[in-house]
Amino acid sequence: MKNARHSKILELIGQHSIDKQEELLAHLRRSGFEVTQATVSRDIRELGLVKVATGDGHYRYVAASGAGKSAHSPSRFETIFRESVLKADFAGHFVLVKCYTGMANAACEVFDAMVWNDVVGTLSGDDTFLVLMRSEDAARTLVGELAKYIAH
Repeated sequence: MKNARHSKILELIGQHSIDKQEELLAHLRRSGFEVTQATVSRDIRELGLVKVATGDGHYRYVAASGAGKSAHSPSRFETIFRESVLKADFAGHFVLVKCYTGMANAACEVFDAMVWNDVVGTLSGDDTFLVLMRSEDAARTLVGELAKYIAH
């Protein structure tokens, strides 16, 4: 039952712009799943769903983590990164990525899923994530790479 419900959730967020747990709960109930708010909350956490900004200023759930190639594809990275990130800059070995409020975790997660040269690690907050690089030159290069994915 849980696997069927998880599959239905992924289908629903792919078909509808769902941004609230209550809305997801209503869609599940209309699809024949009798679930509670606590179950939906747990499913969201287990599926690794995150909210990303849409082009019209609203948010929606997307699957930013999980099994399978599509969860970490370059197009997923580009979509989430473009919709979440405002700018990137560096100082020394550090790259600072500034995001819309509440979007840094999603952007950092898709960043971590990609392969980058000379990245030591990342640390994410609410509207910013930090990337520790092996050198200042690597930090400069990464900012140049990330600029390709930041909407201007």
